[in-house]
Amino acid sequence: MLRQIWDIDLQGLSHWRQRLVNTLRIIYLLLHDVFFDPQLTMRAMSLVYTTLLALVPLIAVSVSVLKGFGVHNQIEPALLNILRPLGNRGVEITHTITQFVNNINSGLLGSFGLALLLYTVVSLMQKIEQSFNHTWRVSEERSIGQRFSDYLSVIMIGPVLVFSALGLTASLASTTLYQKLIDYPVFAFVIGLGSHVLPFVLVIMAFTLIYVFIPNTRVKLSSALTGASVAGILWQSLGWLFAWFIATANYSAIYSAFATLFFFMIWLYASWSILLIGAGIAFYHQHPEQRIRERHALFLSNRMKEKVALAIMAQVARSYYAHQEPWRLRDLAQTLNVAMDSLRPIVLALQQHGLLIRTDADPPGYIPGQAPETMPLLSILDAVRQAEEDAILNLKRLPNDSVVDQYFDLYQAAAAQSLATLTLKDMLVNTNKSVVTLKGQAH
Repeated sequence: MLRQIWDIDLQGLSHWRQRLVNTLRIIYLLLHDVFFDPQLTMRAMSLVYTTLLALVPLIAVSVSVLKGFGVHNQIEPALLNILRPLGNRGVEITHTITQFVNNINSGLLGSFGLALLLYTVVSLMQKIEQSFNHTWRVSEERSIGQRFSDYLSVIMIGPVLVFSALGLTASLASTTLYQKLIDYPVFAFVIGLGSHVLPFVLVIMAFTLIYVFIPNTRVKLSSALTGASVAGILWQSLGWLFAWFIATANYSAIYSAFATLFFFMIWLYASWSILLIGAGIAFYHQHPEQRIRERHALFLSNRMKEKVALAIMAQVARSYYAHQEPWRLRDLAQTLNVAMDSLRPIVLALQQHGLLIRTDADPPGYIPGQAPETMPLLSILDAVRQAEEDAILNLKRLPNDSVVDQYFDLYQAAAAQSLATLTLKDMLVNTNKSVVTLKGQAH
């Protein structure tokens, strides 16, 4: 069965069969990530711990923002709705959290306390971003300034939008037109159906916004919506199942007073796991090239790194001279037929040596860090050859061996002499002349 899913040629299938095969492949990869990749479990558990620390400060900040709009009293009903699967224990947790929030006195906290409060909230958002970035194979995080501006924007604006939507819905339900329409059986049926569908829609919309804004990469709306739809349905369905489990199980005899905390942590873990699974669906939907059965790290040999570095700089320089749009990482990966995970460290090494500059566009592009006519080819090769060296691991750490040092220096000198006078522009413009020069030096 698995062989048929992965070995089948999609080009010869109809459109709906291609969708079916791709869906089965994504399901297989997600099951592999859930049961065989410890990262998802570890990150979900980490988010549970961080949530426990930051939940009260997060709600406190939201309440302070919503007070300006007069809707801060809706926080408790919203939190109760989220914890509804916990039954009576959800009511108890909601009441306890609300008490904690009400007991926060900004006057007694002082400036240091308020700063610590905001830092706790921002650290939760950073932990969420790191988890999503891992799913999206993104190694670069936002800068400190971006974190505070982006995170605080989400924290400040997000609750306002959510409760504004809820308030608009409640206002429509109280209008005279609504009361008249509900008297008709057809409209009553549609409205009743909508009341059951609305929770799914709101959850899916919230998850979609999370998948679009949190990862430090550009996420297509269609991919985010696909992942959010599956995650939203899973979350609502698991909520019903969890509520039934809470109603039938009697763990108070085992955990006593800790039973409430026990179930709360389980529900947080399940919620974060579903969110990460939805992020994985969005990732595989947007990147079909990542739907491969064999999941292993892709390492390039040293000679491949050198040639790929030259190829990257050649493509970037050609676009620079032709006044075209800067190359993006994904386009470079597709053009060079190299996985993005393997290409990213090479691009980063070229950036660190000032040979590439990353633009501020979304998604970012890459332009030459200096004029191609002044960029030695040898500097490009040296950038990738020295990429993983640092203060701890470098050539000086190796023991002295006169024989080895002699021949290694001979090799280094020969390579340097061959490319000493050649620049990136020479490789693009005077290709034949450069090759003849190199052949002459070799002989």
